[in-house]
Amino acid sequence: MTAVLTGNWNYPTKIISGPGRIQELGAQCIANTMLNPLVVTDKGLADSSIIAAVRQALDAAKVPFALYAEVQGNPVAKNVDDGVVVYRAGRHDGVIAVGGGSGLDVGKAIAFMSGQTRPLWDFEDIGDWWTRADPAGIAPVIAVPTTSGTGSEVGRASVVVKEDTHEKKIIFHPKMMPVLVISDPELTTGLPAHITAATGIDAFVHCFEAYCAPGFHPMADGIALEGMRLIKDFLPRAYADGNDIEARSMMLAAASMGATAFQKGLGAVHSISHPVGAFYDTHHGLTNAIVLPYVMMFNRPAISDRMDLLARFLGLEGEGFDAVLAWVLSFRKALGIPDHLGAIGVPLDQADMIGIHAQNDPSTGSNPRATTPDIMARLFKAAVTGDLNAATL
Repeated sequence: MTAVLTGNWNYPTKIISGPGRIQELGAQCIANTMLNPLVVTDKGLADSSIIAAVRQALDAAKVPFALYAEVQGNPVAKNVDDGVVVYRAGRHDGVIAVGGGSGLDVGKAIAFMSGQTRPLWDFEDIGDWWTRADPAGIAPVIAVPTTSGTGSEVGRASVVVKEDTHEKKIIFHPKMMPVLVISDPELTTGLPAHITAATGIDAFVHCFEAYCAPGFHPMADGIALEGMRLIKDFLPRAYADGNDIEARSMMLAAASMGATAFQKGLGAVHSISHPVGAFYDTHHGLTNAIVLPYVMMFNRPAISDRMDLLARFLGLEGEGFDAVLAWVLSFRKALGIPDHLGAIGVPLDQADMIGIHAQNDPSTGSNPRATTPDIMARLFKAAVTGDLNAATL
């Protein structure tokens, strides 16, 4: 089985995949001229067996390193700024980003900002702002994902909260793409079942929104379809048995596929989840998982044709949109996902503000159906209260 699960890919960047491949980290650092890397991760992983495996691999190759583990769940600019200070003080020459979306995003942002003179927000993903960066000042990144959700390991951007406005901003540059991904399923076996579920459906939402985004991009559509199939087949197995290496391997692949596919675009699920996470510090994947069916209901007139193929491809009972929605609802329930945001403590008190921020989110531009701040607020309210019918606007 191990031989089947092991592979080296070069799309969209170099990926080495398979159980135990974290042991190659030191040699890969040397091959990529990272002789004094900074390991970046979140606070929860600082003393974990995952970081112990990273240490062991680097020590075995005699690669010196330092650890920066001050990343929070919804990372803010201070996490990046403090990391840049550590990076420069240690005269590091690259970043090993370890973790879920937060650790990977901050690691990429630190590498990006390590040689820049302008502030972080000057590189927001607006127009050609990325051209403001000095490409020679962008350090290389090796990404080591420990969850199967965001797919940040194959992304060219980082999501960071601007604390004074509670906005999640996307920092983008083509050279933020990691030079290497080590996709080792053994690093994900300790992931709790509820996090496995939330991150797994996050990957599904990436595939689903990319598939539904308007525009001609059959490569992204094909990747998104296969990613959704893998998640349908293997997420329940990973949820039921965290040590199922085949399921963990397939979920890591599906997460990377989702992030590859959403270069086509995302949609209102992310538009709403981003401000909800920024205002209420909710888990991004869980928020996406809860919001998904409400946005599906709103987008129904624009996506029904696409649901015919998806239902057939996934082998669902029934046809079209109704079959896909019914399956999504039952799939979430089987994985212990709450059916409304109120269940995770999200109130209605700032619905209008959430609507404004959601409308201004970069993901809104590729939603299949046009929205307004009022529509976004109404979808948010429906998701808080659990009223699917209220999402039919």
